[in-house]
This record gives sequence, structure tokens and C-alpha cells, in this order.
Amino acid sequence: MIKLAIDLGSWVTKIYKTGCGVVLAEPTCAAIEQLPGEGRYNVKSFGERARALSGREAQNTHIINPVTDGDIAQPDIAADMLRYFLEKIEINERRARNTEVVFILPCGSKPNLKRKYLRLADECNIGKVYFTQTPFAAVLGHNVPLGDSTPVFSVDIGYGLTNIAAFSLDGVIAGMSMNLGGGNIDVHIIDFMIENFNLRIGAITAERIKNTVGSFLPDDDKTMMVDGTDASTGAPASVMVSTSLIYEVLELYVDKIIEYVSLMISQLPSEVASAVIHSGIFLSGGLCKMDGLAEYFSEKLGITINTFDEPQLAAVIGGGTIISSEYFRRKAATQD
Repeated sequence: MIKLAIDLGSWVTKIYKTGCGVVLAEPTCAAIEQLPGEGRYNVKSFGERARALSGREAQNTHIINPVTDGDIAQPDIAADMLRYFLEKIEINERRARNTEVVFILPCGSKPNLKRKYLRLADECNIGKVYFTQTPFAAVLGHNVPLGDSTPVFSVDIGYGLTNIAAFSLDGVIAGMSMNLGGGNIDVHIIDFMIENFNLRIGAITAERIKNTVGSFLPDDDKTMMVDGTDASTGAPASVMVSTSLIYEVLELYVDKIIEYVSLMISQLPSEVASAVIHSGIFLSGGLCKMDGLAEYFSEKLGITINTFDEPQLAAVIGGGTIISSEYFRRKAATQD
């Protein structure tokens, strides 16, 4: 029996295979050619090949993100995309029938979202399906020993969602997911570049700015040359961008996440809050690769922050732990 953990993120899809580790991490997108007639289209490419067309696509081609803010917004395209990803890791329709998958869902997901994932699995001929929540998976990805009576606190900052939860293996004590993440920063950077430099850039360039010069380290001021087009004339143009220029954009969204984290901690039962303060917060998600972010969280909250070597992979690695272990499947996963 093949065992997989699948994290269908808004920006990147990650797949973990038992015995192999993370076997796929590709953009969650498709390049769609619009055909004459309502609702008719042709899929040109998925994943990395589709993302490479972003900002360079032909007139009738659109880059679609079938998963948005944790929801399957385009079910048919999502199914085609997942089949493509499974085939890339050599799981065809026949092998998929002998595959167990745990899907990693946002904290507090509604039954309707699970039904969408069940339909997605059925479209891909997946044999058996489990569900787990991002906070459980992310903390297990930290190799944190979990128990029924030992609460932990997880903050996972994704591209489209941030998941915050206090929980033990006995269940979630308090948790939430909110439509706030690295994607909001990218959109604000795009607006910032137009407003301040009259420079039009795309989503890939905005993400590169965030990842290259973004930092919360004091006195850090990295720089990079950004290429785009003049918003007035359409002519090619370039400007130099530094950490200090976009710091306020980063701070705006990170402070909002910290505000929600602080509010949730303040509302925890005293015994749980005490345990969280003792063990610290487990921070994961792609944004956590940013220099100084963990230290910024710790300073603002006055709590130790525990990080992961590959924070963007924590949830899918933890999902791999769940699907590989009967004990964790029973404790941290469901089938309905």
C-alpha cells in the first residue's frame, strides 16, 4: 500500500511519500487556454511549467490557481492538476487505487470542504482518504512529542491562510484559520511599487522581492534591482528596492497575525496558557524563512519561538508521520 500526505496549498502543492520523504513541491496552478463557447477551455500545463508562463502568457491563456485560501475553487482543474502531480511521482490510476492519502486541511474546516476533497480523491481514483488539520501536521513536522494532556501552540503562515491553534492529541482546545498570509504581502508589494515608483510588476517578482530583501533583523538593509514596466508608458523600467523600503508592508501583515495569536493566548484556560508559555510557540510556513521573523515574534509576544529547518515543509512532513503511523492516524486524523 502506497501512503501519501498531500498539502494542496494556495501557492505550492507538496506531497510526502512514506519511505521517500517529500517527493514533490510544485506551484498550485494551471495554464488554461480559453476556447470559443461558454466554459470551454484547454489545459496547457500545470505546476512549474504553468507558473513559468505567469506574466508571459498568450492573449487567450490564463494562469489559474484552483485552490484559493484553502478552498478548492476550481474542482475540475484541481482534479486534473492532482492527477498530473501523481503521475509525476509515478502513481497512475491503477496504483492510485492502492494508495492511502492524508489531506492536510485548514484548522476548523467545514464538512463542505471535506466533501470537495473526497470528490477530488474519487476523481483521482485514490483508494483511501484521511484528513488532518494543519496545526497537528505542522507540529509533528517539528518532531515534537505530542500527548493527550500536553498542550502545544502552533502558528503556520501559508500563502493564502494562517492557521493558529492550541491543541493536544486529545483535540483542538482553541483554533482558527484566517485569510491572511504571504500572498497578502505580495499583493501589497505590487501596489507599493506602482504607488511609489510607478513600476508595474507581477506576482512572481513581488514574491521574489519579499523573499530576497524581506527581513525583520535590526539594521538589515538588503537590496535588489527590480525590473518591470512603467505604469504610464508601458516601457521597460528598473528600480532598486531595499529592506527598509518594504519593511512597513511586511510589518503590517505580520503584526496583524501576532495580534490574533496574542488574543488567542489571552483567552486560553490558565493551565493551557502556562503550558504554552513553558513550551513556546511552534512557527512554520513559507514566510518563516524570512530573516529575523522568529525573533520579531518572540520580542512582540514575550514567548520563546520554536522554528523548523524547512518551515514550508513542516505540515506535509507531519502529514507523512500521520499516514505512516496507525497511532497518529487514530489520534490526529479522521475519515469523515
